[in-house]
Amino acid sequence: MRKFIAILILACAATLASAQTLGQNPTNKASMLRNKILSGDKSSVIVVAHRGDWRYAPENSIAAIEHSIASGVDVVELDLQLTKDSVLIIMHDTSLNRTTTGKGAVSAWTLDSIKTLKLKNGCNIKTKHTVPTLEEAMLAAKDKVLVNLDKADRYFDLVVAVLEKTGTTHQVIMKGAKSAEDVKNLYGKYLDKIIYMPVVNLDKDNATSLMDGYMANLKPAAYELTYGAVIDDRLPLKLKDDLNGKALIWYNTLWDTLCGGHDDDLSLDDPHAAFGFLIDNLGATIIQTDRAEHLLKYLRSRGLHD
Repeated sequence: MRKFIAILILACAATLASAQTLGQNPTNKASMLRNKILSGDKSSVIVVAHRGDWRYAPENSIAAIEHSIASGVDVVELDLQLTKDSVLIIMHDTSLNRTTTGKGAVSAWTLDSIKTLKLKNGCNIKTKHTVPTLEEAMLAAKDKVLVNLDKADRYFDLVVAVLEKTGTTHQVIMKGAKSAEDVKNLYGKYLDKIIYMPVVNLDKDNATSLMDGYMANLKPAAYELTYGAVIDDRLPLKLKDDLNGKALIWYNTLWDTLCGGHDDDLSLDDPHAAFGFLIDNLGATIIQTDRAEHLLKYLRSRGLHD
């Protein structure tokens, strides 16, 4: 009996160690959020902070990531660029001009030179913060929050190498507007590790054919849908029904042309007309915002977030 118990303990320990190695520790928040998306759980709304919380700290900074985590955000959206010496850094623009004290193209600077710069805040004021690498950002986020890496499909192989090094492969969402066939051909070997989310602009003529291809051949766990026509909700309304029980729906409320006018600005006057419309009428269960704490407050008032 004691021998059996010892074997059982060893087996459980090995299973846990294996899960942790893969970034799948079932007790950490990131793993629970990943499982929530993959299982199609619609019991609450997932909050995505755009470029971290750039009203609190410089966009795409470690401080912005940490503040988002402390606020209770579920996903932090970050952008990627590649330095001259082929290191992935967290930065939205291809130029250093807007967000740092440097000038010129990111691709013309080596990492050690970029590390001498300071990040600027939303008022264009120099701060104490520096530009993080992807590796530094993923270590800051490890086990605590999911990370949506934007502009990352340009560097898929480089990204995956960093994620494997940091043990964070299973907490990343990557997205793009390629067809289902192209996604499978280009990234098929990664689709069992990374959540890949198609982005579909519903105002474009090919939106329906793209959706048909994804639903038939890719079956993603979530879709990012965008549309700008305030007066025409017909396709978004239809997709709410088409995707029910099949995939989660992500909307961006960053500006009005992404969400039919139901954006962050509207939410300041009437959060129900903005966030509430997307949730109740269009089936949104993932919302990316520039006002994460405002959205969290609204969702908590409705029992839609912890």
